[in-house]
Amino acid sequence: MKAYKRIIVGVLMVTSLFSIGFIVGKGRAEESLEKKLEVYLQVLTLVKNQYVEKNLDDTKLVYGSIKGLLGALNDPYTRFMEPKAYKEMRIRLRGSYSGIGIYIGMKDDHLTVISPIPDTPADKAGLKARDKIVMIDDKPTKDMALDEAVSMIRGPQGTAVKLGILRGNAKEPTDYVIKRKNIDIKSTSFKMLNDKVAYIKLNTFEKQDAPQEFQKAIMSARDKNAEGLVVDLRGNGGGLLDNAIQIGSMFIKEGVIVQTVDRDGMKDIKYSTGQVLWWKPVVVLIDGASASASEILAGALKDDKIAPIVGSRSFGKASVQSVRVLQDDSCVLLTIAKYLTPSGADISKKGIQPDYVIDVPTKEAEIEEYDKAGRDTQLEKAIQVVEEKMRGI
Repeated sequence: MKAYKRIIVGVLMVTSLFSIGFIVGKGRAEESLEKKLEVYLQVLTLVKNQYVEKNLDDTKLVYGSIKGLLGALNDPYTRFMEPKAYKEMRIRLRGSYSGIGIYIGMKDDHLTVISPIPDTPADKAGLKARDKIVMIDDKPTKDMALDEAVSMIRGPQGTAVKLGILRGNAKEPTDYVIKRKNIDIKSTSFKMLNDKVAYIKLNTFEKQDAPQEFQKAIMSARDKNAEGLVVDLRGNGGGLLDNAIQIGSMFIKEGVIVQTVDRDGMKDIKYSTGQVLWWKPVVVLIDGASASASEILAGALKDDKIAPIVGSRSFGKASVQSVRVLQDDSCVLLTIAKYLTPSGADISKKGIQPDYVIDVPTKEAEIEEYDKAGRDTQLEKAIQVVEEKMRGI
C-alpha cells in the first residue's frame, strides 16, 4: 500500500498546485482540470480497493495512465518510454543495437516501415519502405504505441521476430520471420560514380558521429578531385536535429538551415555555422522514406538554392521532440514544435517536393521488373542534373 499512497500523494500534490493556480486567478481551465483529477483519483481508488485481482502492479497502473494521457493527444511521436526502452534508445544513438534494422513510423494511422537499413536482416528479408506492419509475433499493431512496437521488434541477437506485412493493395498480410542480429550502423558510404562525380549515401542522422563520417566522405570527394556530388538521402529515416544542422553547414555558407515554431507561434531560427566544405555542384536524392532530419537537410539545400532535389516526395515528418527524463529513468518524448524549411514551408504530412520528380513503380509486378533491370532511374537523373550544373547549363 505504500506505493499506492505515494501515487495518491503525488496526484493530490498536483491537484493542490492546480488549486493554488485557481486561487491566484489561473481561471476556469484549472478548476476543470482539478475536477478531472478528482475523477481519476476516484477510479484509481476503485481499482485498488475493488478490482477482482488484488495484487496489482502499481508501476503498470501509473505507466498505463501516462500512456493513456499521451495517447489522447493523437500524436504518434509524443510518447512515453519506460526505463528499458529509454536505455535502448540511448544505445541506438551510439550506432549499435540488436534488432532487424528498420526505421518505423506512423503513416495514415498505420505502423509503417519508413525504410530498411541497407545490408541488415530486414533489408535482406525483403522488407520495403511503405510496408504496413499489421502484426508483430501474432499481436495486432492496431492502436499499438510506436515504442511498444520498437521494443517488440528488437531483442537478443540470434532470436527471431515474426512480422505480418501488408504491401501495396494486398488484402492479406504476408509473414516475414526475421532473425535479429547486432546492427552496427554506418552513417555514410562514399564512392566515385565516374571520373568527376562523387556519391555520398547518408544512411542515418541518428548516430552521434554522423557529421564526422560525412565530413570524411566530403574530404574523400575533394581528394579524388570530384567536380560534382550526389548526396543520397533515400531511405534515411532521420535522427538528430543538430546533425542535420552540422551537415547542412558544410554546404551553406550563411543563412537559415531550419526554423521551428512552437505552440505560441514563436519561431526559433537555426543558422549555418559557416563551416563550408563543398562549393561545387551538388544534387540531393530523396524518396518517400526520407524523413525528419533528411527533410530538414533537403529543404535547406533546396530553399537556399544550393542543390536541386531529385526523386519522389519525402515522408513528411516535421515535428520536434524534446526528451524529458523522469526520476525513475523513464522519459517522455514530447512534441514541442514543428519544423519549417528556411522559406517557411510546413512539410508536416506533405513532405518535400523534388525539383525533378522521378517516381519508381508502385505496383508489385512492376517493382519486381524494375529490380531485375538493375537500373536506378532516380540516381541516373541525379547524375544527369549534376553534370549539367558542372557544365553551367
